[in-house]
Amino acid sequence: MKWLLASLSLVLLCGFQAPVEKKDRYFYEKRGEVIWEVPLNEKKIALTFDDGPYPATTEPILDLLKEYDAKATFFVLGNRVRKYPDLLRREVEEGHEIANHTFNHVYFRGNTNLNTIEDEIVRTEELLVELTGKKPFLFRPPGGFYNDNTIQVAKKLGYQTVLWSWHQDTNDWRKPGVGSIVKKVLGNARNGDIVLLHDYTPGSTQTVTALRTILPELKKRGFKIVTVSELINGEPDEGIPLQQLDNIGRSSSE
Repeated sequence: MKWLLASLSLVLLCGFQAPVEKKDRYFYEKRGEVIWEVPLNEKKIALTFDDGPYPATTEPILDLLKEYDAKATFFVLGNRVRKYPDLLRREVEEGHEIANHTFNHVYFRGNTNLNTIEDEIVRTEELLVELTGKKPFLFRPPGGFYNDNTIQVAKKLGYQTVLWSWHQDTNDWRKPGVGSIVKKVLGNARNGDIVLLHDYTPGSTQTVTALRTILPELKKRGFKIVTVSELINGEPDEGIPLQQLDNIGRSSSE
């Protein structure tokens, strides 16, 4: 009898435990820790380009953006910025937003060391600060791999983690064909979308060619093509001035 009562008590206690909140998109989105898109009434859309800069594709992309008076956000890799600093400077001079995409495009899976995450972000940050005089505030983990570790390290370093609208993943890095890229963007264009594109896809200019159709059509539909920070804040972000950097954490020991 005592055994039965103890078993029933254990069942009742377990039954009344608060449910564990699932850490999915909704969890991080409602906390403001990750942004996939920005609900807007205004016809604004953000084109983002990962993995550059790279002369063969970044240069013609910049030419097209300039032609159609569009601003974009470039999630750059530190190792390519180091190779092509002039392209980075051109992006800044032409009013585009620079964001952090790590130094070596490391996939931050669940078992990635915290120091590795921090080092990848900080190495690129230091290079960008050196070249532009300002620290970016947006971060995108390579491959879209995010978890508590990546989000909290980025947050500690003063970054907002940004991914992309699920219906705007063009998969252009797979070289799916120009028509597929165009259809994905134009067939799903909504206010506040964050579109995932790449300005570095080895051996492919499909993204460049697709933009020749995407940009004029978005303009024709009345969309203003803006940076991610303009979607979030309603105005372009100017980065974090050097004098404010001392207020941002730099090591896990702090």
